[in-house]
Amino acid sequence: MIATSPSPVLANSPAAARDIRDIKPPITIPSGWEWVGWVLAALAIIALAVFVWRWWRKRRSQIPIEPVVPAHIRAKQKLAEALALISQPKQFCILVSDTIRSYLEERFDFRAPERTTEEFLHELRGTDLLLPEQKESLGNFLESCDLVKFARYEPGEPELRGLHASAVQLVAETEPVETGTEGENRQSGKEPQPATEIANQRT
Repeated sequence: MIATSPSPVLANSPAAARDIRDIKPPITIPSGWEWVGWVLAALAIIALAVFVWRWWRKRRSQIPIEPVVPAHIRAKQKLAEALALISQPKQFCILVSDTIRSYLEERFDFRAPERTTEEFLHELRGTDLLLPEQKESLGNFLESCDLVKFARYEPGEPELRGLHASAVQLVAETEPVETGTEGENRQSGKEPQPATEIANQRT
């Protein structure tokens, strides 16, 4: 029997071309230890987060906390600074009167920043925050300052120093009394005592 070789026509046919395929790449077989890398990466991230958190807490604890300056101390400082403007009556009176109003508002929690002097005094007179003579002195003080601020009145230095002394005296008379009761009130968050009660304590 005579062996026959494949026909060239059949070897080059489309069916034969489809039967020839590329060699597949090698298949990676999991070793089972991949989870170790993921665990180590997670632990590294957690350690970094803990380090950053501790560093932030340490830095925050080292930031000095500025003590709150009491209202009467700040008022006295501003009144002392106002003396540098005594040669400029209008600027001097603006600073002194604004200092007193801001002090009284903060000291007695009496908010009246946008009110006129007349409205401010009218509401203040209806309270027991100041003694009668203090209210009268404050009214004269603010009205004198308004004359300089709005009526272009130019007082001499002695009169300006008198206004300054009146403002300093008012702050000194209404500043908190350093007693055991006052300290307890501050710790417990109670409101400052009215001027009538403070006056009774002093007498």
